[in-house]
Amino acid sequence: MGGGERQGFMKFKVFVDGSEGTTGLQIHERLAGRPELECLTIDPEKRKDRDARAEGLNAADVAFLCLPDEAARESVALITNPDTIVIDASTAHRTNPRWAYGLPELGPTYRERIKTSNRIANIGCHAGAFILAVHPLVQAGIIPPDRVLSCFSLTGYSGGGKKMIAAYEAPDRPPALESPRPYALGLTHKHLPEMQLHAGLDHAPIFSPVVGAFRQGLAVSVPLALAELPGAPRLTQLHAALAAAYGDQPFVRVLPLGDEAENLDGGFFDVQACNGTNRADLMVTGNDDQALITARVDNLGKGASGSAIQCMNIRLGLPEQTGLNV
Repeated sequence: MGGGERQGFMKFKVFVDGSEGTTGLQIHERLAGRPELECLTIDPEKRKDRDARAEGLNAADVAFLCLPDEAARESVALITNPDTIVIDASTAHRTNPRWAYGLPELGPTYRERIKTSNRIANIGCHAGAFILAVHPLVQAGIIPPDRVLSCFSLTGYSGGGKKMIAAYEAPDRPPALESPRPYALGLTHKHLPEMQLHAGLDHAPIFSPVVGAFRQGLAVSVPLALAELPGAPRLTQLHAALAAAYGDQPFVRVLPLGDEAENLDGGFFDVQACNGTNRADLMVTGNDDQALITARVDNLGKGASGSAIQCMNIRLGLPEQTGLNV
């Protein structure tokens, strides 16, 4: 077990279980150069060894789990140190009521749980964007909880992990990978439970994700028929509810209503504009009859490792924006 040198003050010890995966590598990049943190490591050949992993997990002040669901559950079971803070990037605990959900922008209750919990479930990339777009509108009574919503998500291929990245970045990649590819056509995507629960809905949305031939960036769009909502709200009301919910949140930006020059590039929406940041952009578009709420994130940033670092900062009492770009 090893880590950085101490520099005359107490450091927080951090261990990443699953450090070779996409999210684990991104977390290590975001931790690099932070003097208040000491990254614990194990021999790469022992990264799947239970005893070596248990040693790292129990020695850490903060343990990030960047693993498949079953492996994440196994890691939690290996922890005997009651003071180890766990931030799990898998799907395993996102709807578990004993775990805090890592989206502090949803309000004081969510933020306080992150501040005080030793078990924090990091968000899913599609899910986090959808929830940021919908949750305030449900809370404001604009979208009834019993409404069955639909949503469309366009994401870069890095969200599929190392195997998909290798396929897309292979010099001889097949022509099929050049075009957008819809998936999860059985409507059972693993993010649906958290999308329903944390958006405050009675039913899971009808969710259509598509992976594109670009590395990272993600945008979720939620269409609304305004006449079917209580009071037939206008675009200004939807925009005002989002602005009120996120006005003091450093990582959420509600784009100006009706400003195509600011929001669009020649009439097109840039899915990759948040790349390299931990920011989420929200945009309201449409007309008197229909609205489209679009949420944009870096699927590797606010959709994954950036969000995990943000939660760590909050839990350790550090400035929330430390190590993160807006």
